[in-house]
Amino acid sequence: MTLKHPAEPDFAGRIGRTIPESEPAWPDLRAPKGAPNVVLITLDDTGFAHLGCYGSTIETPNIDALAGEGLRFAGFHTTALCSSSRACLLTGRNHHAVGVRAISNMDTGFPNMRGSISPRAATVAEILRQHGYATFAAGKWHLCPMVEATAAGPFHNWPLRKGFDGYYGFLQGETDQFYPELTRDNRFIDPPRTPEEGYHVSEDLVDQSIGWMRDQISLTPEKPFFLYLAFGATHAPHQAPKAWRDKYRGRFDAGWDAAREAWFARQKAMGVVPAETELAPRNPGVEPWDSLSSDEKRFAARLQEAFAAMLDHTDAQIGRLIGFLRETNVLDDTLVILCSDNGASQEGGPHGVMDEMKYFNMMSEDLSAAVARLEDIGGPDSHSNIPWGWAQAGNTPLKWYKQNTHGGGVRDPLIVRWPARVKDPGAVRHQFCHAIDVTPTILDAAGIAMPDEVGGVAQIPLHGASLLPILSNPGAPRARDTQYFEMLGHRGIWKDGWKAVTHHASGTPFDNDKWELYRLDQDMSECRDLAQAEPERLRSLVDLWWSEAEAYGVAPLDDRGMFELFRSSRRPGMPTSRRRFVYLPPISHLISDGCPSVFRGWTTIIDLDHPAGAEGALVSRGSLNSGFVIYAKAGRCVFDYNAFHAHTVVETPLPTGAKQVVLTVTRRDDSSGEVTLSVDGAAAAKGVIPRMLFIISSLGMDIGRSPRPVSPDYTAPFVYPGVISKVVFELPDVPFAPVAQAADQAEVRAAESRQ
Repeated sequence: MTLKHPAEPDFAGRIGRTIPESEPAWPDLRAPKGAPNVVLITLDDTGFAHLGCYGSTIETPNIDALAGEGLRFAGFHTTALCSSSRACLLTGRNHHAVGVRAISNMDTGFPNMRGSISPRAATVAEILRQHGYATFAAGKWHLCPMVEATAAGPFHNWPLRKGFDGYYGFLQGETDQFYPELTRDNRFIDPPRTPEEGYHVSEDLVDQSIGWMRDQISLTPEKPFFLYLAFGATHAPHQAPKAWRDKYRGRFDAGWDAAREAWFARQKAMGVVPAETELAPRNPGVEPWDSLSSDEKRFAARLQEAFAAMLDHTDAQIGRLIGFLRETNVLDDTLVILCSDNGASQEGGPHGVMDEMKYFNMMSEDLSAAVARLEDIGGPDSHSNIPWGWAQAGNTPLKWYKQNTHGGGVRDPLIVRWPARVKDPGAVRHQFCHAIDVTPTILDAAGIAMPDEVGGVAQIPLHGASLLPILSNPGAPRARDTQYFEMLGHRGIWKDGWKAVTHHASGTPFDNDKWELYRLDQDMSECRDLAQAEPERLRSLVDLWWSEAEAYGVAPLDDRGMFELFRSSRRPGMPTSRRRFVYLPPISHLISDGCPSVFRGWTTIIDLDHPAGAEGALVSRGSLNSGFVIYAKAGRCVFDYNAFHAHTVVETPLPTGAKQVVLTVTRRDDSSGEVTLSVDGAAAAKGVIPRMLFIISSLGMDIGRSPRPVSPDYTAPFVYPGVISKVVFELPDVPFAPVAQAADQAEVRAAESRQ
């Protein structure tokens, strides 16, 4: 008699009534024989030309060594934005089809923009783990709706539920490199050291990655591992240790025009771009370097120095990781893939910014104030981003930037090192490929077929194709013949070496878009528009775009601005869908998208028992660069609203004992804010915030501590020793309204129109 077991109805052995009548069997969880380890390293906002081996004079010796032992791809493409490219990299499917049209902070209520990867598109980590791999993720995630990224979850879009055995990094799209918002697995943690003790998050991520791999190699060396290492670099804030910043002093004083020419010449000499390639003209809004004032040059050069220092410092950490693999004799058994997720960022605006949040608040930079703080750039007291001129230099020889579907947004570095397949190390491959081709390549290398179901969920077929034939054979045909692009209304389509592309002006009819036509095989930098010469070809490509858009779920097209997209993401049932928030400390750190939205004003009520002489933060949001904090010090209760180092400070006496602190900020029609601060109803202290910010910080909130200082008046973590029994935030019932001053809006809109 053969019996069935309810948990394993398909048991491969035989179950009888007794052991002599039975035959045991075990699931075979071993990876296929010869399956390599896989290390996928992702850089952020790193343009086509930024790496030394792709032409720049920024020092990246360890990445260059990977390229020298492997291959550089000159035809690798992404989606032009971070979350969407990462969804492609990790699933092998197009981003609209899996629900990540743009960034995960947005959920527009349509299937193409849920802010998370559909269960019908299992990640490569989920598949590898089912086939015997250990799987780890370190660094930037940004594939979970940010309103889900609180200690209350839900956790189904966090890394551990997307196929990873371990996670260490930050869930948001960016973080402070010296004071990061860290998550280990499913809980928030503090950094292990302070900046004064030498802490930087890139170093920490590599320390954690090496620790995972060391355990794996030591305990189960027969089991391969998959490491997904996603650095914050070179996304803003551009921050690096001082020694790395000092190294680049004066190196970019010749300006972006000279750099573009020099980097372009290096690219041609390296064979990264074909000899017939033209250098694209300056993008609209990029001024000739020689036309800038002395202060404009000093500020722009220092911003680029911070960028270079961050990239160089990251390269050193990659060198430590590769050095560990080499020392443990597993490097040559490891498929190493390094890429960027999109082109260089345009979010620094035409002049660059000391704090990137100014871009999201539609604010221009105060040049005189910025020049007075040049020494802060790249350190903890800045959150800087480069100007358009330096961003286009990073995208040499291409047009436009991150967010755009021209080459500057979607053509990026890709390096692959795997001696088992690469027989001409140091070579360049020019075949077209895309982020959706990475997962099929990994599965092909591991000898694993894409399953029809994962976790009982039917799967969308892979949209990409393996690049392994191209690794082995420089003359191998392209993996695929068609790829569409769409980002924030910008569109493009590549077919058999031809590309049609349009730069969309937000708010204008899509049918009015002017399509351009390029033969990429002969015009890599998209300089020779053939739309008038080849109208029928262009028409067929535009028709093909619509066909591909229908096939991959691109509709509805959505070109709403940043404010409207963030507003549309307030889906029901999430932590931000209320107007009253009651916190019962101690609670975990709150990520920014899970915090009360205070730009329309708010009231904070804090019930506490204040010991004599106690000092510490009661509520803290943001960092030294922008945010607000309520704290106790020297017998007083202090409120500090930090708008990019412009502090509005209001304070009142804080007696000993059970007290209630009430802060009210009322937004005025001119975007200023009236502040009142009182303790137990006593006469309120008053002040005025000159301008309230729409997005006050990309960093979140803590109660009873300030792990990231907001005010220079104290030192982190500034833990409050008293008892805080309750903190209440109440938001006014007022409609959404523009928050930027008219002059700043006009400047930003004018700059956008020039694009």
